[in-house]
Amino acid sequence: MKLSTKGRYAVTAMMDLVLHEGEVPVTLAEISQSQGISLSYLEQLFARLRRAGLVSGVRGPGGGYRLARAAAEISVGAIIEAVDDSLDVTRCRGRRESRVGDRCLTHDLWCEISCEIRGFLSGISLADLAARPGVMEAAVRQDAGTRRRHPLTLHS
Repeated sequence: MKLSTKGRYAVTAMMDLVLHEGEVPVTLAEISQSQGISLSYLEQLFARLRRAGLVSGVRGPGGGYRLARAAAEISVGAIIEAVDDSLDVTRCRGRRESRVGDRCLTHDLWCEISCEIRGFLSGISLADLAARPGVMEAAVRQDAGTRRRHPLTLHS
C-alpha cells in the first residue's frame, strides 16, 4: 500500500479545518496557501469529503468549509476512504483471486496487514491528531508564513 497524495492532502486539509475552526468558515484558498496544495485539487477533494458527510460548505461572503461533525468523531481512515484512497495492500484489491485467477500464496498475510492498517487509521481521530505535541506550533508557524491569523493567537 502506498498512501497517495489524495489521502495525505485530504487529511492535511481536514487538520487545517480542525486547527482553524472558529466562528468563520475556512476557505479553500486559505488552506491552499497555508498547506501548499493546489486550489483545484482541494476543490476535488472537498467535493468527495462533502459527499461523505465529513465537511459542510457555507456559501456566500464569509463562506468556506467547516467540519460536519466533531473532530473526535472523524477518523483518519474515514477521510482516506472518502477520497477513494486504498488502504488495501493486496495485489488483488482484496479479491480472493489474483490476475491469473488463483489465490496468491501470501493473500491472507496481505489481507491481515490491510485490516491492521484500516483499524489503526480508523482509531485515530482528528481530535487525537490535533492534541499531539507540536501540531499547534506547526500550525502557528505555517500561519505566520502566510500572514494568516491563527485562532489561538487572536486571544493572546
